[in-house]
Amino acid sequence: MDILNLVYETLIADPFIYEQAGKEDRIKYYEYPESGDVDNPFIVIDPIDAPTPSDFADDTWTKFDCLIQIDVWTEDRKKSIAIANRIRDIVWNEFGFNQNSGPQEYDNGVFRDARRYRGKLYREDFDSL
Repeated sequence: MDILNLVYETLIADPFIYEQAGKEDRIKYYEYPESGDVDNPFIVIDPIDAPTPSDFADDTWTKFDCLIQIDVWTEDRKKSIAIANRIRDIVWNEFGFNQNSGPQEYDNGVFRDARRYRGKLYREDFDSL
């Protein structure tokens, strides 16, 4: 299961997110922007923990428990919050992931809104077991 790609593809498909960061290829995995590189919004998706087997039936695990963090970096605090709120709605509606705590920070003219999401996804090979 590639949770990073699943989240990326879902975010890039949203018109608002695409307009803010997708069309300029500013949605990344692991790659954090330089402080001078956030003249436009930047979104970073990171796994906090490897997906772990969960929810067992007949001695077989059926789901992955996933924990990811999605950071939004901009020069505009309200824009960071608006993008992060839209991401929260997408992650909830598409995957059923709950938002957990995460920092909101400001440094050198750059706002960072980092939120963590946890949820479970069915394993992809479940039908072939």
